[in-house]
Amino acid sequence: MKFAICNELFGKQPLEEIFGTAARVGYDGVEIAPFTLASSVTEIDAARRNEIRQMAAAYHLDITGIHWLFISPEGLYLNHPDDKIRSFTREYLCDLIRFCGDIGGHVMVVGSPKQRDVLPGQTYEATWDRTKTVFESCLPVAEEHAVTICMEPLDREQTNFVNTPIEAARMVREISHPNFRMIVDVRATLCQGEDVVASIHSVKDEMAYFHLNDANGHGPGFGEVDFVPILQALQEIGYDGYGSVEVFDFSPGAETIASRSFETLMTAKEKIGK
Repeated sequence: MKFAICNELFGKQPLEEIFGTAARVGYDGVEIAPFTLASSVTEIDAARRNEIRQMAAAYHLDITGIHWLFISPEGLYLNHPDDKIRSFTREYLCDLIRFCGDIGGHVMVVGSPKQRDVLPGQTYEATWDRTKTVFESCLPVAEEHAVTICMEPLDREQTNFVNTPIEAARMVREISHPNFRMIVDVRATLCQGEDVVASIHSVKDEMAYFHLNDANGHGPGFGEVDFVPILQALQEIGYDGYGSVEVFDFSPGAETIASRSFETLMTAKEKIGK
């Protein structure tokens, strides 16, 4: 298993500095939040996309993919009952797929909890069906660009739609396409009251990515979560993808977060090896 870190915790630091820190600490990759680069990925031209890809390669880093997909531009909503809003979002999702592929990424994490809620007056199943339709319409583009769209289950404090790994796995099975999978996020799983180790085993056939964080919103090593059994479970199912550090409290500082999180994960990995 390889480790990555999400770029948004570095604030307004230039990408080259972020890549340099990630490589120096020991990470294998970086996950990009597109809103940190531009309000819309359509503003990022081919030359800049190629520059980002080459910059990461110069530091021997993978760009694992992108997340926080629908924060900007304004007006995005994955499963909105209004056809125009949903169509706008569908078109931008395709733009994101192309951007992800162009910078060398292979995974798109669909979190964005407030742009996917079941709206008042709408049923869960109708929202579910609209969500599936949007994803299915984008999958030919994902296949063309070798990008996997991953549904991220998030706890009920964040959204009322797709809260558990089992729900996300159901969507993966119903869509049944190699470019549509799911991720497990440690914090969201724990905050929903689910067991992370059990969840890893239950969705092992549908999972293609993993977010590493503590239940308190900090990185690994900043709270009480024991990552040894979590990494052990990932090893047991033969997971060989990326585990990406995603945090929500940036107050300790980017370098401190990056270093302590990596040290915690490597220590856990070493304990498993023993």
